[in-house]
Amino acid sequence: MSTPFLSVDRVSLTVNGEPILHDVSFSAERGQVIGIIGRNGSGKSMLFKSIVGLFVPQNGEISVDGFEVVSSRRFPPHLGALIEKPGFIGSMSAYDNLALLASIQRKIGKAEILRSLDAVGLGDAARTRVRKFSLGMKQRLGIAQATMEGPSLLVLDEPTSGLDADGVEMLRALVLEERERGTVILIASHLRDDIELLSDRVFSMDQGRLEPCAT
Repeated sequence: MSTPFLSVDRVSLTVNGEPILHDVSFSAERGQVIGIIGRNGSGKSMLFKSIVGLFVPQNGEISVDGFEVVSSRRFPPHLGALIEKPGFIGSMSAYDNLALLASIQRKIGKAEILRSLDAVGLGDAARTRVRKFSLGMKQRLGIAQATMEGPSLLVLDEPTSGLDADGVEMLRALVLEERERGTVILIASHLRDDIELLSDRVFSMDQGRLEPCAT
C-alpha cells in the first residue's frame, strides 16, 4: 500500500495547560479535498496551524510527502495556506503585497502573480492599495496568496468568510482546478454546505476531536 501524501497520526496538542487537540488522525492522497466542519473554537485552526508547522504538538507526527513536520519543527515544502484573517500591508497595492511575499522563496515572477490575481477576480485591482479593499476583496487576495506558487498542499481555513455568491463560485472553481493539478487541499468551515460542496471526504471536529462524517 502506498504512503499517503499527507499523514496526521495521533496528534495531541496542549497550549498553556489547556488540551486543544486530542489524538487526531487522518490522511490524504494527491488530488483529494478534505473538509473539516466545526464550530468556532472546536480546534480546526489549531489543527491547521500544527499541520503547517506554526505549532508543535506534544504527541504524534505529521508527514507531508515524506517531510516530518513535527520532528523537523519547520514549515513543510510547497505549502500554500490561508489561516484566519489574511494580513497585508494596507499602503501597498495588491500586486506589491504578493510580490513581496513571492520574493521570500523566489519561485514565481510577475506573470504568475498577475495570473493569481486574475484567478480570484482581482486583476483590475492589482495596482489598488489594499487599504481600499473590502473584506471580501481582502479574502480573495488571501486566496491568491495561498495559491500563487502552485502548492502541493493547500490549507484553507474558513475560505468563504466575507465572500459573496460570486466569490464562493470563484473559490469552488479554483479548488477544482487545484484538485485536478494533484494538490492536496484542506478546507475548514463552520458552514456544512461550504464543506460538502467542495470536499471529497468530510470530517467533523468538536472539542479537539476529529471524526469522519457519515455519508
